[in-house]
Amino acid sequence: MIGKRSPLVLILVLALACGCLVLCGGCAGLTLMSVRPGEITFVEPEMRATGVVATRVIPGPTPGAFTSDGRAMGGELRLPGAMPPTLDPAMSQDSTSAQYIVEIYSGLVTAGPDLELVPDIAESYEVSDDGTVYTFHLRENVVFHDGTPVTADDFRYSLERSCHPSTGSPIAATYLGDIVGARAMLSGTADRLEGVRVLDDYTLAIEIDAPRPAFLAKLSHPVAFVVDRRNLDSDDILARFNGTGPFRLGEVVPGSHITLLANREYYRDPRPALDQVVYLLSGGEGVTMYENDELDVTGVGISDLPRITDPEQGLSDQLTIIDQLATFYLGLRCDTAPFDDLEVRQAFAMALDRQRIVDMLYQSTVPAARTIVPPGMPAYDNDSLSAPDSDPDAAREVLARSGYDVEGLPTITLHVATGSPQTDRVAEAIAVVLEDNLGVTIEVEQSDWATFLEGLDHPHHPYQMYVLGWIADYPDPENFLEVLFGGDSYDNHSGYHNAEVDRLLDEAALEMDEEARRQLYLQAETIILAEAPIVPLYHDVEYRLTKPYIKDLPHPAMVVPVLQYAHIDPNAN
Repeated sequence: MIGKRSPLVLILVLALACGCLVLCGGCAGLTLMSVRPGEITFVEPEMRATGVVATRVIPGPTPGAFTSDGRAMGGELRLPGAMPPTLDPAMSQDSTSAQYIVEIYSGLVTAGPDLELVPDIAESYEVSDDGTVYTFHLRENVVFHDGTPVTADDFRYSLERSCHPSTGSPIAATYLGDIVGARAMLSGTADRLEGVRVLDDYTLAIEIDAPRPAFLAKLSHPVAFVVDRRNLDSDDILARFNGTGPFRLGEVVPGSHITLLANREYYRDPRPALDQVVYLLSGGEGVTMYENDELDVTGVGISDLPRITDPEQGLSDQLTIIDQLATFYLGLRCDTAPFDDLEVRQAFAMALDRQRIVDMLYQSTVPAARTIVPPGMPAYDNDSLSAPDSDPDAAREVLARSGYDVEGLPTITLHVATGSPQTDRVAEAIAVVLEDNLGVTIEVEQSDWATFLEGLDHPHHPYQMYVLGWIADYPDPENFLEVLFGGDSYDNHSGYHNAEVDRLLDEAALEMDEEARRQLYLQAETIILAEAPIVPLYHDVEYRLTKPYIKDLPHPAMVVPVLQYAHIDPNAN
């Protein structure tokens, strides 16, 4: 996923300086049916008169009230936030949107904080002997936030909506394309999903085109979440986002905050203990706000890490370090000059000293990436692989053998999204290193996050080079290699096509033996690294402060629902 971001999804460069993902801060037009990046505006009605937020007392736990598992009920959790490009599950391709969507909506299955797949609205399921039909048995106590019961037909509608051409989902083919009839519907040659059948009010059958070990995990993506068809066109903005998740949308005030309210009718444990979660959009410095008791959780930027990690300063025991299933990279557009020349891409890959960039920008707080699939991916060990080492002399030799020399190269433009000083520094560092090691001049072009995403999705891709990242939507190498490099993948923003890689990826997608599947992905990743459609830069590590009174808030390696686990200890400082 951008962020996903896919993902929720791809990820834009993490703004470590402020502890949040880079995202547009002033977006416009919040609708569910046709949200595109940059189309959110929503002012809470009470705010229109003054445009300011009154000072208020932060609510604590309710005295004497406890959940069934003994957690204190009530209170408010304050987090740093950013305006999401969309709150429509069918359109969710970035991690900023996904962090809200996975709390407001839900689906048949979900990933827990440990990334294990568990039943969600479907309390159980079985798979046919040939591995192609999944029969889901839905819980009968699930309602939308407005109290309307959820049935199997709501899932049929939601899956068909995601696949309908008029929805324009950028990720339906990737996550739902295995369903029989999905690609026909996406192409406009069918008006229903042949492979989705409602057996009764609480039983849904989904048929896929072949046995696929990762299919169930794909259903944990927001594009497969259930939406309320009755309210999609409601004049009540909040009603449009009528989900089934552990929290419901309370209010959105651009430049101020987004509030999620606990869903007290949530259908499974753990049920939310908190009353509400407030995401602050003010853009203040996270650690300062944390120390001023304005935030309960925040990311820690590089400049603050030495102080935060010093035991004498009193905050080191509140710090958690989380290795993310994420890879940030420099993308090279393979069908655009000069990167349509393999040797030019290889020269740039050899010239880019990723360790120097990590040392310059991140003071070695994140590991330089030598692979595409990040370390820690379950059942996938790629330690034997490595992107080309930095070798400026060899890079110049390879460039000289290409169809270009340094003087003959066209103007090279590096596209990045604005949003933080850290983003600017990444672009500057790449430009400096390439000029030092290869003698090329790089022009940096910046755009806001929404415009940047639109450019990536443009059918006539305008970017020669770009900085981007990908965080796992589900913990499987398929979610990196197939999604980013498959010949037919929407998220193949590099325009990379290799018939042998496609063959290996197709074979791996159907291989049920775990070790044989791993070997196929290793072969594919080896070829991709050698042909350099992207140059891995670093794998993300998150440094997060959490107040001592916030208990059991998970810190997973990718975007999954977490807020329902958190509670406030009234006896902690």
